[in-house]
Amino acid sequence: MTVLTCTYCCEGIHWLGLTVNGSSVGWNQTHHCKLLDGLVPDQLQLCRRNMELMHSIVHAAKLTKVTCQNAFTDMRWNCSSIQNAPHFTPDLAKGTRESAFVFSLAAAVVSHSIARACASGELPSCSCAPAPAEQAGPDFRWGGCGDNLRYGLQMGSAFSDAPMKNSRSGSQAFRLMHLHNNAVGRQSLVDAMQTKCKCHGVSGSCSVKTCWKGLHDINHIATDLKSKYLAATKVIHRHVGTRRQLVPRELDVRPVRESELVYLVSSPDYCTHNEKHGSFGTQDRQCNKTSNGSDSCNLMCCGRGYNAYAERIVERCQCKYHWCCYVTCKKCERTVERYVCK
Repeated sequence: MTVLTCTYCCEGIHWLGLTVNGSSVGWNQTHHCKLLDGLVPDQLQLCRRNMELMHSIVHAAKLTKVTCQNAFTDMRWNCSSIQNAPHFTPDLAKGTRESAFVFSLAAAVVSHSIARACASGELPSCSCAPAPAEQAGPDFRWGGCGDNLRYGLQMGSAFSDAPMKNSRSGSQAFRLMHLHNNAVGRQSLVDAMQTKCKCHGVSGSCSVKTCWKGLHDINHIATDLKSKYLAATKVIHRHVGTRRQLVPRELDVRPVRESELVYLVSSPDYCTHNEKHGSFGTQDRQCNKTSNGSDSCNLMCCGRGYNAYAERIVERCQCKYHWCCYVTCKKCERTVERYVCK
């Protein structure tokens, strides 16, 4: 089943197309920066000046697609809009809540990838994060190698925000929406920083702990952003004083909160195949007969009903450990019942 796609309708996330051929080059010559048509001048300049970052950005493009699809496997919209990047479905060009999620996740992932690459020694331009300013506790000391979130945010925002500062990237309302959502994505990284520790001492007594600040894994960030997606606020672009700003459509007495995702246009229901709306539909999607959530057969199949089929699964079982040192297992078969939407 095919759906109409557009190549230049989503300049802000056009770099996700680096998943196609970004891994096939060494990123050691400036002409590699022209590998992907559609990067705006500021992104090309950042690439030429910071070639070493491009491996992290290519990794971020791949991770964004996989993470988005994993986060939405249980919903009608399953992130299929970006699976053929840099060709996107039209729904992402209209300022929907799905585009809000994709932009915020992409912005978070690129900063996350750069911050982690600093700590792992992959980038000559940065290293571990400096020790936190807060006082160490009585039972630990600051040390180790923390993820360099400050550098990740600096370079990640320069890259992912650059298209939205270009007037060719859509209306002012569209650009303001995505700049806001990009910032929400990056703030989710800041909010999710955690203290990680390693024990030292005789026989693992943990008499001394060395701790540092590290990022949560990106699936944790995606879960947080998915919650914000589900509670996203529809906004309009209107004058507030002397400037035009985004304000909540239903509650325009308050400003948009920095922690909430915003969108301009209501989404299609994604129930049926519709090229114009960028919907693949849910026909043949797997559903959960016993669930009451979004993956239930009733919701996933939009009331059309579902078909059942049996699937035979072969898996390892009755595994035994032999000294020393190998494991032997038998193969067991079982039949499970699956359900797919009509």
